[in-house]
Amino acid sequence: MAKYLFVYHGGKQPTNPAEAQEVMNAWGAWFGALGPAVIDGGNPVGKSYMVKSDGSLVSDGGANPASGYSLIEAASVEDAHAKAKGCPLLKAGGTIEIAQAMDM
Repeated sequence: MAKYLFVYHGGKQPTNPAEAQEVMNAWGAWFGALGPAVIDGGNPVGKSYMVKSDGSLVSDGGANPASGYSLIEAASVEDAHAKAKGCPLLKAGGTIEIAQAMDM
């Protein structure tokens, strides 16, 4: 099985504690459904920065800054895509970037 990095982008933030709990429950249920395919559930991330090729730091984070990540095991990119479809972030208007993590 291969490892796939899911990089989360965007998504609506909860506006109150009840909504935050509902979002956390949805993520827990999704990770639970994925079972042992979840290598690292990851975390949300803070403000994104970009280092340009000249070494300078840009504070706007680019056009579509990351909002979190997970590392998932899947048989193929198609399998990773199928697993990503259940992610609660999609219902919140976010997107998921999928990239195979290469073992070195």
